[in-house]
Amino acid sequence: MFYFRIYMGILFFLFGITVGSFLNVLIYRIPKKEDFVKTRSHCMSCGYQLEWYDLVPLFSWLTLRGKCRKCRSKISAQYPLVEALNGILWLVTYLLFDQSITTLLYCALISSLIALSVIDFRTYEIPVGFNVFILVLGTIRLVYEFILDHNSWPEYVIGLVSVSVPLLLIYYATKGRGIGGGDVKLMGAAGLLLGWKLVILAFFLGCLLGSVIHVARMKISGESHVLAMGPYLSAGLIIAIYAGEQIISAYLGYLNSLTASYIGF
Repeated sequence: MFYFRIYMGILFFLFGITVGSFLNVLIYRIPKKEDFVKTRSHCMSCGYQLEWYDLVPLFSWLTLRGKCRKCRSKISAQYPLVEALNGILWLVTYLLFDQSITTLLYCALISSLIALSVIDFRTYEIPVGFNVFILVLGTIRLVYEFILDHNSWPEYVIGLVSVSVPLLLIYYATKGRGIGGGDVKLMGAAGLLLGWKLVILAFFLGCLLGSVIHVARMKISGESHVLAMGPYLSAGLIIAIYAGEQIISAYLGYLNSLTASYIGF
């Protein structure tokens, strides 16, 4: 059993870095509205069409020392970083949730979050296709929970609206200046997948990370006050996936201890 788990962990990592390679294609081509299915991968500088041995995740970039095989122009470190991050997070997800539909759904969600975060960070826009994909994942989760346990599915329906509806009101009240429409859709779709408790925690964590990190960036690098919330909300969602239940349990335990101390006093 131990060796099988190691074998499966290796497989998840390898599949993860392979999917990460595809995420790089999406990150580059979607904002430019380029086809990412039929068009072959190529060097951004000289147009050299990459061969299969140029496309091995992580290893090709390391072997070529981050340069194009033909023109020797530099290849962004984003490529191996996205591949490695996706592989590591897929591995962690498997180790935490084992072989289950939850693992598959969360791996797909995490890959979507990585890609949309990079795109949003660069363009201040979350492509609607990612939110539609996450919504499909949430629908699968809802159907699965309904079949498995007739009593648990309302948690996911409530998750769909618990954060997205208040954000939608802010969106209309500020005419899009207070929150982006893509962020509203993201939290609605993710809420359907994670349920209301985890998505509320994720939103709180995302706002906390966004406020701290962006203020620091404004002071250190002179960044403007406008920020892309997608990366921070995505980070909050991933933290909620991995540690949300423990954080909520610890928080409720803390509240119970405070209540007990108050009553005792």
